[in-house]
Amino acid sequence: QVQLVESGGGLVQAGGSLRLSCAASGRTFNYYVTGWFRQAPGKEREFVSTISGRGGVTYYTDSVKGRFTISRDNAKNTVYLQMNSLKPEDTAVYYCAADTRGGRPIATMTRSDDYDYWGQGTQVTVSS
Repeated sequence: QVQLVESGGGLVQAGGSLRLSCAASGRTFNYYVTGWFRQAPGKEREFVSTISGRGGVTYYTDSVKGRFTISRDNAKNTVYLQMNSLKPEDTAVYYCAADTRGGRPIATMTRSDDYDYWGQGTQVTVSS
């Protein structure tokens, strides 16, 4: 059983920055690929970024490359999403998700059903 709790969302002006945190329970957190997804009003949940269990491999959706950085501190059981140069189109609820099943190439893990544990989400609102 894994519990994920996101924090760090809020209201920011376009061009600003936020850092999201995803705090996880469980002693084997460093084994889990962990990703960030987001869902804007009226839209489907979409992949943002993911990171391997030890943090050595990361992937991003094209729209956030160069602006967002995913990282993790396994000693603190926490994954971060540093978001810079925010745009109004980044406005969404951001969710953290972990895959405890393993066995798949991280490059393919961009779908919601690739992950089996989810946090409750944190709202990010970017004003123009």
